[in-house]
Amino acid sequence: MRPDQRVIEQARRLKTLHSLATGANWTKDTVMNRFGSAHWTGDIKHGRGTITTESGKVSELPYSFFTRFGDEPGSNPEELIGGAHAGCFAMALSGALTAAGFTAESLDTKSIVTVEKDGAGFTITGVHLSVTAKVPGIDEAAFLKIAQGAKAGCPVSRLMSVPIAFDAELVAG
Repeated sequence: MRPDQRVIEQARRLKTLHSLATGANWTKDTVMNRFGSAHWTGDIKHGRGTITTESGKVSELPYSFFTRFGDEPGSNPEELIGGAHAGCFAMALSGALTAAGFTAESLDTKSIVTVEKDGAGFTITGVHLSVTAKVPGIDEAAFLKIAQGAKAGCPVSRLMSVPIAFDAELVAG
């Protein structure tokens, strides 16, 4: 068993033990630990790695120097951060809309993660989060206020210490 697979199995066992020991319903606990893992072999330029998430929905997703910084097809950590941010924000916005008495017909969200060369390495220097929403019965001013609040409250947005540019568009529904 590879090291990242051992970590996944260990976390699953800890969740089960926690639930048995405390009688807690894991899905309703206020503290959640979620994880991803990576396995890498070789040097930085010619090596290869895989990324796996706790759920197994992303399992041994291949990545390399050339999928990250070049034109080779494949994934990279920044793409996964963008997907996580887009997904988190969509849920935060849906929750905020629901709390305000609205139900989104659709929320299409995109998070572009910008990586720039910085001295000897690379740095994530910004994120551009955008959403196009179809929400019956809401006016644009109310939508924009709720969307800005969702952006500020989204756990992934709060994690980032870089500026997050933001666009929100309400389409007729």
